[in-house]
Amino acid sequence: MKFTILGSGTSTGVPMVGCRCAVCSSHDPRDIRTRASLLIRHGGRTFLVDTSTDLRQQALREQVMHIDAVLFTHPHADHVNGIDDLRGFHFLHKEVVPCFASGATFATLMSGFSYIFREHQGSGYTPLLKPHYISGPFDLFGLTVTPVPLTHGNISALGYRIGNFAYLTDCNEIPESSLPLLQGLEVLIIDGLRWNPHPFHFNIETVISAVRQLQPVRTILTHLSHDVLYADGNRLPSGFEFAYDGLEVEMENSSPESAPSSP
Repeated sequence: MKFTILGSGTSTGVPMVGCRCAVCSSHDPRDIRTRASLLIRHGGRTFLVDTSTDLRQQALREQVMHIDAVLFTHPHADHVNGIDDLRGFHFLHKEVVPCFASGATFATLMSGFSYIFREHQGSGYTPLLKPHYISGPFDLFGLTVTPVPLTHGNISALGYRIGNFAYLTDCNEIPESSLPLLQGLEVLIIDGLRWNPHPFHFNIETVISAVRQLQPVRTILTHLSHDVLYADGNRLPSGFEFAYDGLEVEMENSSPESAPSSP
């Protein structure tokens, strides 16, 4: 099973338009960050976590030829506005792909992108995604996926755990009830926006504190702003590192929990 960070940046991307700060002017390719999203490859299947604003660019870069499912974390623009880029895959394969999200996220998606989910008479657009409302663990083509409720400022978001891997983007708090879902992790990818505090995201100090009670083997900080120079990763404690676009993590599948049948 392979996890690829498609995008490691915050909502503005890095470089940010109009900015010439040290990070936005950096020549290190790891400081060039598209909007946050994740690709999962397993057993010949390819899944997305979020359809970021930069999905087309990311899919071309990683040579993604097919999408079998989409998981959404929450409905903010930088995580969903690339949804229309799924049309290219549909033109080639003519498949309606299962997607998974909370009811609140689907409400926003169906309001803004109704043509993605149902055909409008005379429009010529056929549905691209079939919605699956989730409230607990589910089976995705043989993988047990566990949604992890998170706090993201004044809204709720979802992270996802698969085996001993978890992806928790866009959060500033892990509710007490979610902590048991995150025990025994080998790899954790989690929001670590910047060095200074932010009301809706973990900053680097607060995420380090939150992660220490989970004790994963490896922690990768993502959703990084232009306040974070990749080279400053040497300031992080042992076991922590910064994400970058294209970073790959390969793991054996270990998914002991039972779940409902595949879509």
